[in-house]
Amino acid sequence: MSTESSSGSQTLSRDVAFEILTNARRRYALAYLRSQTDAVSIGELAEAVAAWEHDTTTDLVSSKERKSVYTSLYQTHLPKMADAGVVRYDRQRGVVQLRDTADELDDYLSPAAEKPNWSGYYLALAVVSGIAVSGHLVGMYPFTEAPVFAYVGVLLGSFALLSAANMGLVYRNRERGV
Repeated sequence: MSTESSSGSQTLSRDVAFEILTNARRRYALAYLRSQTDAVSIGELAEAVAAWEHDTTTDLVSSKERKSVYTSLYQTHLPKMADAGVVRYDRQRGVVQLRDTADELDDYLSPAAEKPNWSGYYLALAVVSGIAVSGHLVGMYPFTEAPVFAYVGVLLGSFALLSAANMGLVYRNRERGV
């Protein structure tokens, strides 16, 4: 389910990441495990997940709700996440812990967090361009100090560089499968 990268570390394929994140119960389990530094019992995990699912506190979760979550975690969700390499799951001891591979899921959970706002960059460049060319056309100083073709050349070059940077990032993300 997961693959080895050229550096020897395990990576998740896009399909595996989506399969893991498709289920809300698995997302809740991952969120709880992310908040813990050590391994937790399946019972503790089930109690936290049941509380989130029912929008209540762990004290108010019924034993029926807790058992339902526990059973599905034990039989289905934790084995699936362990097979994908996202968690360490010791079924005999009844404990589970997040693995470093789970960090790769962050790109799918909050993809906009680290991606640049390209439309904002293009808009800013267009506004600056409009001001410069308009200032030159109405004879405002210092815009009249350079010929209009110099402005056009600098602005077209700026758009070309911005577009090249944008395309480079797009191709890099495609290669990474993001």
